[in-house]
Amino acid sequence: MITQVLINGVIAASTWVLVALGFSLIYYTSRFFHFAHGAVFMAGAYFTLIFNMFLGIWLLPSMLLSIASSALLGCLMYLFIYHPLERRRASPLILMLSSLGIFIVVENIISLVFGNEIKIIRSGLVEEGFPLWGARITSVHILIVCVSVFLVVATGVLLRTTKVGKAMRAVANNRELAKVCGVESYRVILWSFIVGSALAGLAGVLMALDVHMSPAMGLNAIMMGVVVTIIGGIGSVPGVALAALLLGMAQHLGVWMIGSQWQDAIAFVILLVFLVFKPEGFMGKKIRKAVV
Repeated sequence: MITQVLINGVIAASTWVLVALGFSLIYYTSRFFHFAHGAVFMAGAYFTLIFNMFLGIWLLPSMLLSIASSALLGCLMYLFIYHPLERRRASPLILMLSSLGIFIVVENIISLVFGNEIKIIRSGLVEEGFPLWGARITSVHILIVCVSVFLVVATGVLLRTTKVGKAMRAVANNRELAKVCGVESYRVILWSFIVGSALAGLAGVLMALDVHMSPAMGLNAIMMGVVVTIIGGIGSVPGVALAALLLGMAQHLGVWMIGSQWQDAIAFVILLVFLVFKPEGFMGKKIRKAVV
């Protein structure tokens, strides 16, 4: 039984790390909480439903189209909402409130078009799964874990070795100094929205393949993404991965021991502990001054 609980924790962590990586990338460069990231996660799942179930496109091409559509959605959010607000020197608080408004609008549009009932992408019989150390794991679970591990490594390589990644780090450290050095922050932040939204869309697709989708799925995703990002440390890919693993394990062990109704409470208890004793997270840098 404990083996199954631990495996479920790893699978949950593999989903949350994708959401948190995307959220962290966007916050790392833009310095405001992009809560509409949860709407992009939710949209990724429903894009797959549209392409696969309604348009009859095969599942794999539908998944790729959904990821691309999610990246486009994030790009449009920045180009038509956030960037105009930034040019008017809107504060991070105004940008955050705008992101909440976007989230609510997208959630209600999806609810209006598709209804509030749960929908699934899977067809045929439910897969029993493969035996693993006395537990069961399905092919979708293996896919989720493998994709997440690959993208964690790829994101770390992106930030450390590529021109775009180095520009993201420069803008995150000092936007004005980066501008003096010829780095255009507008394009860098746009790229962070594209990459981060693609990661969120992929997480939504994988969640829909594993369980189901509903208009309410985005709220829980963004909450877990924010918790993982803060616990891991802003801009730290290894920290985010470690935080996602901690959160996934803690939640599923908690469900096993005290009940599923405590799952979200466990996440926020861990967050409060980190905020009090280690506010910079696992691998984040200490911040002397913060701006709301």
